[in-house]
Amino acid sequence: MTTVAVVVPCFSEARWTDILRAVDSAAAQTVPVELIVVVDHNDTLLHRLRREIGDRARVVANQYSRGASGGRNTGAMVSTAELIAFLDDDEVAEPTWIEELLRAHRAAPFATGVGGAIEARWPGGAPRWFPEEFSWVVGGSIPRRGGTDVRNVWGANLLVRRTALLAVGGFSNDFGKVGDASQPEDTELCLRLNAHNGPGSRWRFTPSAVVWHEVPPERRTFRFFLRRSHLEGAGKRHMAALPTAGEHVLAEEAAYVRSVLLAGVGRNLAAALRGDVVGGLGRAAAIVAGVAAAGLGYLTARPGSSRPAAPVAVVDDLGRGTPDEGRATPARRPRAGGAR
Repeated sequence: MTTVAVVVPCFSEARWTDILRAVDSAAAQTVPVELIVVVDHNDTLLHRLRREIGDRARVVANQYSRGASGGRNTGAMVSTAELIAFLDDDEVAEPTWIEELLRAHRAAPFATGVGGAIEARWPGGAPRWFPEEFSWVVGGSIPRRGGTDVRNVWGANLLVRRTALLAVGGFSNDFGKVGDASQPEDTELCLRLNAHNGPGSRWRFTPSAVVWHEVPPERRTFRFFLRRSHLEGAGKRHMAALPTAGEHVLAEEAAYVRSVLLAGVGRNLAAALRGDVVGGLGRAAAIVAGVAAAGLGYLTARPGSSRPAAPVAVVDDLGRGTPDEGRATPARRPRAGGAR
């Protein structure tokens, strides 16, 4: 039987209720899982979680640099499962989440890995001006068809072979979401794993593997929408500057703007003509503003000011990490002329 570990990285006691909900949902899966909760350099939270959920989950400290990337890598390193799935600490998984990921994995055995849908849950409903094409702004996934082969999936709903993850060094230690930085570490990892898996490799997306992400009040504003879009553009500029980035690394982003977003503008203008004037015009304007903010972020980013990406784990010939005095030592690449 294929073994699966669910890794939940967390960092703050302010999310205590969210963490417990995420853990409960992972523990209630319809298939058995190894549950690993990784605490990001917070001893108070670490000891509290060990007391609260230590009988249901393995609670460990992040062995790497601060951030979700280090937490995810720690979970993969300490696990013994064949497959690793990741769930964020502010998400709730459907009971069949892992079952559906496994079904897609078996149906596409040569895929790099599998990803599922992240559904944004808006208390009271989404603002009328908010376009679904920008659901990633609030932690959701882009609407996609089922059984689709894609370039990348999202780190908050991802299933991958542990040996492959460790072979490429895991999520980058110097690239990701820490503090105000917002860099697409999951996209970067997916691209690196595609390269490791061979030419033409893709990920399989399955919308039936669902996790829910509740949108907090501070993310319901147009100001946040613009800021997050700007940060995404800057993050993609950094990613395109990475030494591992290919010549056409942003080809899918360009295609998304040309097809999906332009179609969204047309669809919402049509909705305005049919009577939904405020909502239709608002969503169309938001798409244009979001693309402009992301473009500005891309153009004004300074990728040379950040560190180059470096995989976290040092991997020996058995696919195991080699810790240094109890803490794993990050592998680093020589500095190159860009970070992202």
